[in-house]
Amino acid sequence: MSRIRFYADEQISKAVVRGLRSRGIDVQTTHDANLLGASDAVQLAHAHESDRVVLTQDNDFLILASEGASHSGIVYSKQNQSIGKTIQNCVLLVEVVDSDEMQGMIEFL
Repeated sequence: MSRIRFYADEQISKAVVRGLRSRGIDVQTTHDANLLGASDAVQLAHAHESDRVVLTQDNDFLILASEGASHSGIVYSKQNQSIGKTIQNCVLLVEVVDSDEMQGMIEFL
């Protein structure tokens, strides 16, 4: 059983990334991956190749998944959700789901 590792797209606040990292959760950002400005398809492919779950507020990732794009999981956070609630929900997800279970799954926070 391997722990979920996240790939946070450009829309995810740096405060969320810091909050998750401070709780010991592995998070790679678009900046870390040198993918700032890359298409969503490129980012989804990178996350999948890296066995990372995409953490996003961008519904374009949901569209790509619905069109059959392979992915290691997508976690969609509503744009009006607080930073604290987003962190709390991601921590809970990491505690109850492993990376194998997230393959191809979409989770709405």
